[in-house]
Amino acid sequence: MYCVSVVVEKRFSCPMCALVCTDAFILQEHVELHLLEESPAEEAVLGATSSTEAASSSNSSGGKSYVCPLCSVVCGDCYSLQEHVELHLDYGTANSAVSPGSDLRLARRLQEEEKQRRKEQEAKQEAEEFKKLQRQFGVDGRGGYRKQMERTTEKAVSRSVMVPADFHNKRDEMMEALTSRVDNGRTRTQGVLGALYVYYQREARDCVHVWLSADTDHYCSSEGDKGWGCGYRNFQMLLSSLQRMAPYSTSLSEGSVPSIPRVQVLIEGAWREGLDPQGATHFNQRLQGTRAWIGATEIYALCTSLRVSARVLDFHQATGPGDTHPRLFDWVKQYFSQTATRGARLPPRVVQTTQPPLYLQHQGHSRSIVGVEQKKNGSLCLLLLDPGCSPGDVRKLLSQDGSTVSTAVCRMRKFPGNLKHRQYQVVAVEGVLSPVEKQTRILNSRTLRAERIP
Repeated sequence: MYCVSVVVEKRFSCPMCALVCTDAFILQEHVELHLLEESPAEEAVLGATSSTEAASSSNSSGGKSYVCPLCSVVCGDCYSLQEHVELHLDYGTANSAVSPGSDLRLARRLQEEEKQRRKEQEAKQEAEEFKKLQRQFGVDGRGGYRKQMERTTEKAVSRSVMVPADFHNKRDEMMEALTSRVDNGRTRTQGVLGALYVYYQREARDCVHVWLSADTDHYCSSEGDKGWGCGYRNFQMLLSSLQRMAPYSTSLSEGSVPSIPRVQVLIEGAWREGLDPQGATHFNQRLQGTRAWIGATEIYALCTSLRVSARVLDFHQATGPGDTHPRLFDWVKQYFSQTATRGARLPPRVVQTTQPPLYLQHQGHSRSIVGVEQKKNGSLCLLLLDPGCSPGDVRKLLSQDGSTVSTAVCRMRKFPGNLKHRQYQVVAVEGVLSPVEKQTRILNSRTLRAERIP
């Protein structure tokens, strides 16, 4: 048998108002305030009371009667009542079962409950933010290229945008591409750099120099990678250029541009070789079946795995007024012009170089740099191929209509005021690696660092 002691909380009611207190000391102070407020008024009333009222009073000395709220005693003045009530309160405090520190314990308990409630709210908010980031970066378990392609085409059929026959055709094409591991070329546009060379020969007379990259195909996003595939598409653009060049074509054994799921497999293979272990950990060693975004370090790891020498340059802060990056523009000009001006006294106004395109990364998106203009006033303008641009818009560059081509070129132009993100990273290809050089780069990538400019 266990004995349980029960503590009964005693309450004290103010005799002059509706206040209820759990502590005798607080009630005592409260009553004293009442009495101090009423004393001057009561003295005035007593002084003005008539003699007949004083004589007829059942109490002595003609004062107003004051009844104790805790017992039946009647006092003749407020001071006597105050002393009497204080005796009650002092006695009640001494015999009360309520500890004087109970209010402090209650306050602490309420504080702990509020602290716990705040922690739970913060944890819930953090979990929601984490889920948003997972959705944003394509690692929320909702599937990758194949799943997105199927969902997108199914929605198109349900909205009567696509007929069922086209849905089945697209699905068959996707399955074929997944099996063959080669991009089906439906989003590819060829002949872009050749068309640009012809355009600058005839137009854009405000440019004193134009340097273009080697021939490069444009690849745009499709139903399967819209919203997350820009990094993969830019790698396809880079690869389409490298495969046309003798130094690289021998080391690129596949000989064709891989599909996005195949690129994911190749990056995972680079991680297994030991490249960029920190990046591999970030993605939990897995890209297949996800919509995970990739960036400059994944492109570097993939190039190194394919024995292509690459470097990552980090333009980590603005170097010009208005958050612009003139150092980035100067570096790009140097990259494209270094081979074109070698051994030439007076370089031609328009040059298609043998340099591959540059992979340009910034927060939330990546593009490919395929050229640079230098205006008469010395200002520079980059020419970018964007995976977010549709094949229809890019193919306007191939048009025979001059105004149509000019409009398409204008969309490619990016002046310093158009590139104002806080940070940009560039991946530049610069040759072929020997097996020994590849192993050295694998070892060095354990702590992969970009070249910071400035």
